[in-house]
Amino acid sequence: MIRIKRVYAPPDGSDGVRILVDRLWPRGVSKGAARIDEWRKDLAPSNILRKGFGHAPSKWEKFQSRYRNELEAAGKMDEFRILGERARKETITLVFAARDEARNNAVVIKKLVEKLSGHSAAIQATALSLSAADSVEQVLTTGTLAESANLRQAETPTKEGTDR
Repeated sequence: MIRIKRVYAPPDGSDGVRILVDRLWPRGVSKGAARIDEWRKDLAPSNILRKGFGHAPSKWEKFQSRYRNELEAAGKMDEFRILGERARKETITLVFAARDEARNNAVVIKKLVEKLSGHSAAIQATALSLSAADSVEQVLTTGTLAESANLRQAETPTKEGTDR
């Protein structure tokens, strides 16, 4: 299993291996309190990319794309496959310092690990019961297959003059 968690949230036993994925050590957190098992600065965005993003929600899509390109250019894709294999055997928690828990580099890394390692295959297999137009993203966004199926049904246009 692979998870993400802010470094400022207290560590607990369910975290498994805690991997810090920021380039800079988080402010105000001692190494003892953070209980970091690995510090993967090499997986963090470059300073230029990080500063350009500035955690502005309006820049999130562009940041994700540029960050993935940066990681690919640096030859890091195999690292994500390896992390995915590890996550099959043990819980891995990607630790980050950003305030925005939905838009940060750990979110991008988690998605890449799941995509490249096939770690989300169970979710994808379940999603096959949805029509081809539905995406796994929709299932992940709504949280459950039932909610996604209901959403899909509500979005399906009906023939004129007929009721469901």
